[in-house]
Amino acid sequence: MIRKLTVAVLVLSLVMGIAASAALAQDYRISVVLKALNSDYWKTVEAGAKAAAAKYGVDVSVVGPSAETMVMEQVDMLQDQLTLDIDALVVAPLRPTALLNVFEQAHSAGIPVLLIDTDADWEKKETFIGTGNYEAGQMAAQYFKEKLPQGGDVVVIRGAMGDLTHDQRVDGFVDELKGSNIKVIAIQAADSERGKGMDVMQNLLMAHEGIVGVYCSNDEMALGALRAVEMANKKGILIMGFDGSPDALKSIRDGGLTGSVKQDAYGIGYYGVEYAVKLLNGETIDKRIPVPTAIVDSDNVEEEIAAFEAIVGRKL
Repeated sequence: MIRKLTVAVLVLSLVMGIAASAALAQDYRISVVLKALNSDYWKTVEAGAKAAAAKYGVDVSVVGPSAETMVMEQVDMLQDQLTLDIDALVVAPLRPTALLNVFEQAHSAGIPVLLIDTDADWEKKETFIGTGNYEAGQMAAQYFKEKLPQGGDVVVIRGAMGDLTHDQRVDGFVDELKGSNIKVIAIQAADSERGKGMDVMQNLLMAHEGIVGVYCSNDEMALGALRAVEMANKKGILIMGFDGSPDALKSIRDGGLTGSVKQDAYGIGYYGVEYAVKLLNGETIDKRIPVPTAIVDSDNVEEEIAAFEAIVGRKL
């Protein structure tokens, strides 16, 4: 009888505890500030954040500048968020060094800062949730070595200069190719935009004969590069993007892009909010929470598309 009563009390306590946590979580206001909202990648991150908000019953706002080059616009957005009586700040920093003062303001105000997608050298952050971008760049280079055993000249189209994420993605790629018979002959920025990616690739095709591959540090630029290659009627050029965005997956399926280094954009947004809730509930969280990456090409794209459709509930 005592045992049954004890179990009943424990169960009741647990239920009441869960209910109390849920009620408390509903009062949390979490701000998610992304690098932009103008691409499938960031829209997928946003979808993940909103899904976590719905699961945990928290008030989440998602904002981002008009483009990934608008560093000061993101700074202004962050400062605005600090005036809104928020409980936690989840940030994908465009240029981490430019945001350190804002991070310090948040910390001084008692607002925990969680970084997603892009890390910052700031010891007061609660955690970093994202991809190991340097290692993912190495993964892309290994794929190039496998698919281009004959070697040749390749070009790199990257995001804005000074963006740590793109620095790491490019550095990992270039470093991994050192000593191989694949030569990186040009690295140019296209600010993570599809139109600029096309323009840059057109110029590279005119300047360099015999390009056998192009690595782009996001999918938008890769899709732009693909368009330039198609317009020039070039055949057999390996074109790889980065992110595993819906448009990239469709292009791989349809025989356009060769592949993409897929990171879990949905998971990055989801975990950003989830771990903010855990932290606010008094849980201890790790200082680094890795999100896995994988190469997507024609061999596994159908599986990736099916997984994406199951998450977002719509067909590509």
